[in-house]
Amino acid sequence: MQFLQNALLYVVPFLLVLGMVVTVHELGHFLAARWLGTKIDRFSIGFGRALASWRDRHGVEWRVGWMPLGGYVRFAGDENMASIPDAEDLAAMRREVVKREGEGSLSQYFHFKPLWQRAIIVAAGPAANFLLAIAIFAALLMSFGELVLPFRVAQVTPNSPAAVAGFRPGDLIVEANGRAVRRFDEVQQLVRVRAEVPTSFVVERGGARVTLVATPRWEVQKDAVAGEQRVGVLGLIPAQRAEDFQRVRYGPVQAVAGGVQRTWSTLETSVYYLGRMVTGQVGADQLRGPLGIASVTKNVAELGAEGAPSVGQMVIGASLNLIQLAALISVSIGFMNLLPVPVLDGGHLMFYAYEAVARRPLAAKVQAAGYRVGLALVLGLMLFATWNDLQRLRVFNLFGGLFS
Repeated sequence: MQFLQNALLYVVPFLLVLGMVVTVHELGHFLAARWLGTKIDRFSIGFGRALASWRDRHGVEWRVGWMPLGGYVRFAGDENMASIPDAEDLAAMRREVVKREGEGSLSQYFHFKPLWQRAIIVAAGPAANFLLAIAIFAALLMSFGELVLPFRVAQVTPNSPAAVAGFRPGDLIVEANGRAVRRFDEVQQLVRVRAEVPTSFVVERGGARVTLVATPRWEVQKDAVAGEQRVGVLGLIPAQRAEDFQRVRYGPVQAVAGGVQRTWSTLETSVYYLGRMVTGQVGADQLRGPLGIASVTKNVAELGAEGAPSVGQMVIGASLNLIQLAALISVSIGFMNLLPVPVLDGGHLMFYAYEAVARRPLAAKVQAAGYRVGLALVLGLMLFATWNDLQRLRVFNLFGGLFS
């Protein structure tokens, strides 16, 4: 029974969050394609054999696959979910379509669309993810507002980077890395990804502004949501009395602006951290695969339900936390899909950029080779992230205990 409960706590929130994000991503492709008059064969959430399927009045097959770790839109004439036919396939498709439907029908097929239309359809998936994140953040800000905790220093840890830089109790951090900040979490988010990188701060002290430069250092911390993490720390403890918090209310326009700002901040942090990872400045041990994301969704749901006096309030608390997590994951999926890897949306856009400059498509053999390399990279990354998940969840230690 305990195993079943744990499985439900891991699986159900994970599937709900991932299902929402993937569905919106694929709907972005689908709606853009429909808007541009593209013929579509299938819209699938999940891969593999269909658990459920039906056709709409436009002839599109809607299906739910048994493996809910992704999804796809299949355009008419596609031989694979990557939408990369070779030259022979395209020529054969053209002859078949013209023979069956006439020359004018070619404009309904994705592969015969003008370059700009194909680019819009491909980019619409990641764009939908960013719009989902903006909508979620904006809706939460408009509905509940937010409690803002300005970063006023209460304590400075001795011999910490903050102490070396000259921070003092009572300092109010108003700028970090050249950007105005007004919340504790904005500073925390910046510091966590900038270990060993000198970072400038501006503090208000005694009515004057003082510039300080501190270099966060690495520290392994236990997080209630993410588990053990190696993050950058300064050694500052903020003032967190009840009177230090400020309640901020948002109107519709301010809420949307706040949603855009939060989405951009999340994207910017992801890009910066990935850049440091690629250049070898930080390790890749923090990458998470499906198991790690499932663990995070479980922890987020539990934290949202914690302390609620009734089942209804537990569900509401858990749901609100999961919706916020969905916004963060949506930004990550939108960003990852824009990477210039051939199997991803960014890879298609890279090929289209070449086609726009060279005035001809990239050779079919090169596209096919790029697709295979891209697929290998994505699968390799997933395997590596899953290995990280297994180590983080102490699975190998468990197996070692069983046989010791």
